[in-house]
Parts: sequence; structure tokens; C-alpha cells
Amino acid sequence: MTKLSVNINKIATLRNARGGETPSVTEAAVKIQEFGGQGITIHPRPDERHITRKDVYDLKPLVTTEFNIEGNPHRPFIDMVLEVKPEQVTLVPDADDAITSNAGWDTIKHLDFLTEIISEFKNAGIRTSIFLDPNPELVEYAAKTGADRIELYTEAYAKNYTLNKEQAIKPYYETAVVASDYGLGLNAGHDLSLDNLKYFADHIPNLLEVSIGHALVSEALYMGLENTVQAYLKRLAKWAQ
Repeated sequence: MTKLSVNINKIATLRNARGGETPSVTEAAVKIQEFGGQGITIHPRPDERHITRKDVYDLKPLVTTEFNIEGNPHRPFIDMVLEVKPEQVTLVPDADDAITSNAGWDTIKHLDFLTEIISEFKNAGIRTSIFLDPNPELVEYAAKTGADRIELYTEAYAKNYTLNKEQAIKPYYETAVVASDYGLGLNAGHDLSLDNLKYFADHIPNLLEVSIGHALVSEALYMGLENTVQAYLKRLAKWAQ
């Protein structure tokens, strides 16, 4: 079964809009795990507009499943991850002013850069994942960096799912097959939702983990957090209808 890691950035966004500690990102993380979530993902950015450095350290002792920290590997980010030592770090090439992640790595162009950084994380015992567009040609170079996994950037799939789901899934399937050939683990995330997740999970081989935040938190406003986490887990179950 593919694991569900819940990105709680949007909880922090809501908290920061008012100030104070409500809603609490730490309480949300604890509850999500109680409700069956199999990981907690955060994506701290330099301006701390949602997850703050304090949140990162506060969450570490509370995440009893899997802690996944995403981000652009600037030196302060690297040092923080090495100190916190999450189970996984996902490298994302987002600009500091990006509203959200909007592209994967060019692993050919940035091969040397990624190789050096990934070596640091792996020497510290942290599993590494590279955020990647669905392009089989980039997978070979992702493997050359020494990364353990890739995370497929699924915005294009989500955008085109209602238009032609067979065409939407095709480059992701092709990339997943090549990743398996190179011995890379496979994660996925960005704009996956209750509407499009099951088809994706059913058609992508060896999918280990999905990271879902915006849609899950939004749907929880109507359904409640526990019901929403459970609904996502059912979508990921192979026997779900």
C-alpha cells in the first residue's frame, strides 16, 4: 500500500494569517498520525510565510511515523535538516518568492550540485528524494546523484485528469518504469486530491508514498480532518472501489 504523508503547510498558513498558535501545526501533526496518516511533510521557506524554523524543531519529537522535510537546498536549509535529521529530505528547486513549487529539477544541468548535497544528507543517514517532472530522460541523472528516490511533480496530471486521464497518466507511468529500472524509489505529490488520487495510485507501479497538503486540508474544512485522512487512505488501498 502506498503511504500517505500529509503536508501541513496550509495549517501554518492559516495560523500565520491571524497570529498566535491557532490552529496548531503540532496538534495537527499528532492528530493526523492518530487518524492513520503515515507521515508528516513540511516545506519551510526562507520567509517563514507558513512553516517556521521553530515549527521544524517543535515537530521533530512529535512525528512518530515519517518526517519529510522539503525545500530548496540553500545552506541554511541544509544545516537545519542535518541538525533535525528527518527520515527523508526532498529537494525542490523552488524560487524563494514562488507561491508554491512549480517545477522539478533539471538533473542533467544540476548533476554535480545535487550529487554533492545528497552526499551530505546520506552521510547523515537521511533518505533523499529529488522533485522531478515526469520525464524519463531525467531519471538516469537522478540516479547518478546517489538519490534514494524521486518525487514526481503531479500538477500536470491533476490539471489534465478531467480532460483525458489516460493521456495525463502516460508520462508518469513511463517515468515510473524507468525509475524502477534504475532502482529508485518513487514518491509523488502536488495537486493530488480525492478526485484524482485513486486513478494515479492504481496506474503507477511501485508508488511508495504520496505527499498531499492543499487539497487534503481544504477538503477537511467540509469533511473534518479525521474523515478526510481516512478517505485518502481508502483511495490508496488497492481494493478500494
